[in-house]
Formats: sequence, C-alpha cells, structure tokens
Amino acid sequence: MKTAISLPNDLYADAEQTARAMGIPRSQLFARAVAEYIKRHRRERITERLNEVYDGSVDRYPPDVPTDASLDSLRKLTKNDTW
Repeated sequence: MKTAISLPNDLYADAEQTARAMGIPRSQLFARAVAEYIKRHRRERITERLNEVYDGSVDRYPPDVPTDASLDSLRKLTKNDTW
C-alpha cells in the first residue's frame, strides 16, 4: 500500500543515507522501522500488563472464579472421586 508521510529534513536525509548504506529502497527501510517499532510497542504493553497483574492493581481472576484452594476445600471437592 502506498502512503505519504511528512518528515523533518534531517530525518529524511538520515533515512536516505541509511537505506543507501543498507542497499535497500527507502520505502523498505520505513516499512522495517515501523514493523520494529510496533513489535517493541507490543512487548512493552505486555510487560506493562504483567507488571499490573503482579503488583495487584488488576484482578488476577474474574469475580466468578473461586480462589480459595485450601486443602480442606480440595478434600471436600474430591471426597467422592474414585481414583
């Protein structure tokens, strides 16, 4: 897909020089750069979400999931199991 973007002159010049040095078209350099940025952003969001879970600011379980897994409750739940 074609698109048009506006860049500061110095950034454009750096991109042109980098693409030339890499031996790739400038558009491919931009595509790679955007792909890398998106990948990094996703990783950062995953890390951020995990940090929220582990610091306790997000519920680990939905409200309808029982979290009491004491030995006594497990015995009651499995007393009629035949294994």
